Amino acid sequence: MPISTELAGLIQIGSGILWTLTYILIVKRGFQDRTFGMPLPALAANLSWEFIFAFILPQGSPQIYINITWFVFDLIILYQALRFGPAAFGGFLGKWFYPAFVIGIAAAFGAVLSVTLEFQDWEGKYAAFGQNLMMSILFNVMLFRRADVQGQSMYVAVFKMLGTLLASILFHIFDPSSPLLNFLFLAILFFDCTYIALLYRKHRECGVDLRRRALRTT
Repeated sequence: MPISTELAGLIQIGSGILWTLTYILIVKRGFQDRTFGMPLPALAANLSWEFIFAFILPQGSPQIYINITWFVFDLIILYQALRFGPAAFGGFLGKWFYPAFVIGIAAAFGAVLSVTLEFQDWEGKYAAFGQNLMMSILFNVMLFRRADVQGQSMYVAVFKMLGTLLASILFHIFDPSSPLLNFLFLAILFFDCTYIALLYRKHRECGVDLRRRALRTT
């Protein structure tokens, strides 16, 4: 299906804005709850992807500015992870948190760069949607792992889902016959919707008012 350059640009910017809001709300909730709001393997992958496609293999406008913006927010989330991560895990994992996280970032960087070079994917779409699926799954895992909704927000969940959905629609229009990408699009949407439903139920189980929690500033 043909699409105009203007419409494609609007979808791209819309996805970028929604994902930027996701980052802002993750940071906000993390400081409020004194924890990290992004699964750590996903954070390592995001830092790697954004660094690679902002500074090593820079993409064109407007995506490069979006990538740089995301990288800055990920640095803030990285600070939250380093600040609150050891206490959140405790025990053996807490003791070895910092070296394990450094190894994780190195592995994620190597994986993202290798996938990009292997497929000559200068748009970074295979790595991006692959790690997005990992993130969607791990958000569900994080929800089950934590006894409450600390560090998690319904608005984060919804904006992530919508931002990824717009990007999925755009890439599907340009490459509708890719079995791998189509699988990733549908799998991400499934796990995002599952997370929204389970997070809503968890809020109710914990007696947390969604609206009041969203408006709380401290």
